Amino acid sequence: MTRSPSTAPVDDRTWVHRIALSMLKGIGPVNARNLVAYCGGVDALFIDPKVRRSLEKVPGIGPKLAASVTDRRVLPAAERELAYVRKHGLRPLFYLDADYPRRLAQAEDAPVLLYVRGPADLDVQRVVSIVGTRTPTEHGKRFCAELVEGLRAVNATIVSGLAYGIDIVAHRTALKQGLPTVACVAHGLDKLYPAEHATTARELAEHGAVVSELPSGSAFAPGNFPARNRIIAGLGDCTVVVESGPKGGSLITADIADSYDREVMAVPGRPGDPRSEGCNRLIQQHKAALITSADDLLTRMDWSTKAPRRKAPVQQPLFAALGPEEQLLVDVLRSGGRVGIDDLCLRSRLHPGKAATLLLNLEFSGVVRSLPGKVYELH
Repeated sequence: MTRSPSTAPVDDRTWVHRIALSMLKGIGPVNARNLVAYCGGVDALFIDPKVRRSLEKVPGIGPKLAASVTDRRVLPAAERELAYVRKHGLRPLFYLDADYPRRLAQAEDAPVLLYVRGPADLDVQRVVSIVGTRTPTEHGKRFCAELVEGLRAVNATIVSGLAYGIDIVAHRTALKQGLPTVACVAHGLDKLYPAEHATTARELAEHGAVVSELPSGSAFAPGNFPARNRIIAGLGDCTVVVESGPKGGSLITADIADSYDREVMAVPGRPGDPRSEGCNRLIQQHKAALITSADDLLTRMDWSTKAPRRKAPVQQPLFAALGPEEQLLVDVLRSGGRVGIDDLCLRSRLHPGKAATLLLNLEFSGVVRSLPGKVYELH
């Protein structure tokens, strides 16, 4: 998704229109962007009669959705929400503005509007999203705490969902370590779920942030949680899954992060342990990199704090034992240096699934090295 960030002051009328856009029934983020692009701005969508009469012509908008845009109740509701935002000191972030999180802005289905309580900068240099089961083992909780402690070396911001289990361990450890941490919730900022985490949420609002795309008064709904997960995935440079069953929100977040071309990592567990089944499957299916420590994550993301050693010159191996397709990939990397997976497939004319399998074998053999963003280079 492309945008032209705006830094110009925004008056209350425009904020009402922005909030109203996010509240339109049946209009998702993609259609909302189409409407703004077609109308030439969010204000015209709500005040220009000529534009409003032609809404059915917008791609993806038919008579039913056009009627949603012209619903007279949405503007008064947006005015009330703006009053709530002002009264409670929330930060509304609109997708076209410069202060909207740049990582999240790259996702086509990112919210058009975010509500933020707290001072955390969502555009810091390094952001790690951590998710996992709501019923972790003691080992899982300990690993999560050690992972966050290890990320203090690079002052990473920790993003999670304020849920029971791994989420709350990640947030509380970050607060204890003095790291910024951001909670993405699946309800408006006028309430808190679960209520047991209220003290942590208050600390987050003081030193980090609580974030939602939903206005105050929004009803709890099961569909809010998968939608919330895309914000967790979109805010991070990478997503780490620490214990997960065969199904659940953690795996949804991992899939979304992968679709955003973000690094996904998982902590392996014992075979047969249901709380590690999801992580083991992610690793087995090459959907996540295996990590066993914070150092593994730092290396994977090329965030290492250690000064690189000067390597003694060595003769480039000839890779005589490689198969013809493996040799083809090696030749592409030798001529191109660091090459992304898409370019590798294009230049080698190999199917992505086949290329991924061959690259994994080459990585295990020490021939190639995998870099963040699904980029590869020769060792």
